[in-house]
Amino acid sequence: MSGTFRRNAGVVVFNSSGKVLLCLRNDVADAWQFPQGGIEEGETPAQAAKRELKEETSLENVMLVKTLTDGVRYCFPENILLSMQKRGFKNIGQEMFWSLFYFSGNESEINLHTAEPEFSSYRWGSMQEAYDLIVEFKKEAYKKALAEFAPLIAEYIVK
Repeated sequence: MSGTFRRNAGVVVFNSSGKVLLCLRNDVADAWQFPQGGIEEGETPAQAAKRELKEETSLENVMLVKTLTDGVRYCFPENILLSMQKRGFKNIGQEMFWSLFYFSGNESEINLHTAEPEFSSYRWGSMQEAYDLIVEFKKEAYKKALAEFAPLIAEYIVK
């Protein structure tokens, strides 16, 4: 399939227990995912990830551990593609650039009742749980995050 892929920042946040932040989408029943969002003109993937994290969860007390330089693409399924085209989007999928952040703050900082809420709930889980919960068409993108970040989280927690 040919077409344009929107550059997107995927955000993996982990806590001192090595668990990652999983968020429940407002618009799709039982759809858990990591925070994510578009990379704006002039932003690096890490800058976009930090901005999106703040916009979607209000979290700021995080430290960047790593950003992957290679993106991973996924295509939207036809029903989502048609819905997005009706809203004026022209891309056929997204190219996800992952960033890993360590959360050192207090859980009370997490606020999903933002200006434009995308999530209704959150929980902490394992990287494998995040992969198991994500919708099928994003699995390859999450597989990359799992492979790259799970060892870093384990290494970071041991220290």
